[in-house]
Amino acid sequence: MTEYPQHFFEDLSEGMSASLSKEITRDQVAVFANVTGDTNPLHLDEDYAAGTLFKGCIAHGMFSAGLISAVFGTTFPGPGCIYVSQELKFKAPVRIGDTLTATVTVLEKTDKGRRVRFDTTCTVGDTVVVDGEAVLVVPGRPA
Repeated sequence: MTEYPQHFFEDLSEGMSASLSKEITRDQVAVFANVTGDTNPLHLDEDYAAGTLFKGCIAHGMFSAGLISAVFGTTFPGPGCIYVSQELKFKAPVRIGDTLTATVTVLEKTDKGRRVRFDTTCTVGDTVVVDGEAVLVVPGRPA
């Protein structure tokens, strides 16, 4: 069985954070399009995308959101956390070959319901490409 990092509700405090990075490939974008059904040619067809304001293919915005989800579910806080909400603002495109970094940071905890509010940000280098906030229910430490 694979071991995953686990941070229980009691372990979390304001300011704690974690990040995950991934280089975006054409194959990953194609698989994402296939899985979601979002086959917008902006993501898949270089000739089409060259004629857009982006001047080339870009990754789906929700690909970035998926990397945020990956941080939550596998690293911080880890398995068992449950998404309640996610607000996203898409600020810049993510291109094939970019290294995308998702960072989540604890903003506040609410004891009732073990809810935690997080700042969620995705960057490519120093450029913020996605910014937002999420609320999760985080499991408590087992008795």
